[in-house]
Amino acid sequence: MKHLKVGSLMTADVVSAVPATPFKEVAKLLAERDISGVPVVDEDDHVLGVVSESDLLARHEPATRDLMTTPAVTVHAEETVADAARLMVRRGVERLPVVDEEERLVGIVTRRDLLCVYLRPDSEIRRRIREDVLTDVLGLAGDAVDVHVLDGVVTLGGRVRRRSQALTLVGLAERVDGVVAVVDQLSFHEDDSYLTASARTPHHISW
Repeated sequence: MKHLKVGSLMTADVVSAVPATPFKEVAKLLAERDISGVPVVDEDDHVLGVVSESDLLARHEPATRDLMTTPAVTVHAEETVADAARLMVRRGVERLPVVDEEERLVGIVTRRDLLCVYLRPDSEIRRRIREDVLTDVLGLAGDAVDVHVLDGVVTLGGRVRRRSQALTLVGLAERVDGVVAVVDQLSFHEDDSYLTASARTPHHISW
């Protein structure tokens, strides 16, 4: 399946600071660029930490090295938007510095950037389910089941061969970028319920 990558949403023209950057200069950067935080990098552009508005308000240290939050929580450009969103929620951060394969800063992504995924048109979500899920992953015809999408809510209808296939389809549809929820109205010819409970649960399917 194809998923949006962090690199496609990140801001590449990222503002950064170095450990020796003075307090007032960081505050000026945040105000002038209308941003809420900046990554702190070393001479090789490796991310050392992040300085946010909260850090500035809490302390008045002379240099950035004394203000920044460490260790830095970063994300790679090739990771999926969904993984980045989960990381933000888990670590309680509003932004993630984006790094390349050598851990060098290449951009930054914010919660607002990730929310753009949920503005994906219904027609595009429907196309991705038919092409990526039904055809590419499950090897079915794109019209093998009925796929209706309204405001990001997907309704799947029709009949497939096996129960496990229906559950897999629902689980994969839930993971398509832009999907808010999936309504399962599928039926099946064969109940292959000999599968273990974990295998039948779409949330435990690894793709």
